[in-house]
Amino acid sequence: MRWDELFDDLAGQFDAGLEEERRRAAIDEERLRVTRLTLRDRLGALDAYLAADERIGLQLHTGERVEIRPVEFGADWFGADLVGVVRSYGACIVPLAGIAAVLLTRDQISRSLEPLPDRPGSVAGRLGLSIPLRDLARRRAHCEITTVTGTCYGTIDRVGRDHIDVATHDVDVPRRQSQISSIRLIPLSDVTLIRIQTD
Repeated sequence: MRWDELFDDLAGQFDAGLEEERRRAAIDEERLRVTRLTLRDRLGALDAYLAADERIGLQLHTGERVEIRPVEFGADWFGADLVGVVRSYGACIVPLAGIAAVLLTRDQISRSLEPLPDRPGSVAGRLGLSIPLRDLARRRAHCEITTVTGTCYGTIDRVGRDHIDVATHDVDVPRRQSQISSIRLIPLSDVTLIRIQTD
């Protein structure tokens, strides 16, 4: 009878040791997963769990703050709806490199750490910033382009490897040669936000 009790006690200790080892391995695995997260991963996870009326705050390298609702994620950018539309700019493209800080609530922080839901990768998720900019150029969309040194209004004419050509003109007029005040070549590395006219 005492041998049975001894073996039961040893089995219990062994099971408790195994359970503690599994718990520690799970903690280490989670820590490793979190260390591998990128800003894009965190925003994507948060986007998957946003409530209908929720928004994400961003502070750009210019110091400007905007509130957005992500729509589509690219490799180094994301498209979003702007909350609190200024003029008729209801949508934007945000280069990830233009973000100085993401301003989240305590609840949003925890949701941004959640694993992304398993879903097939979208084509947009592999596309770089130049692809949506080329689409804006093709559509002749009027944009407000914010850079680290200021803001200009106009139409993207061309998209190079590391820069864009912007024909600057008044907000209320379409792009016409007679209305263009200048052509600016802007390095993509300086762009912090592109607001897109939606009206």
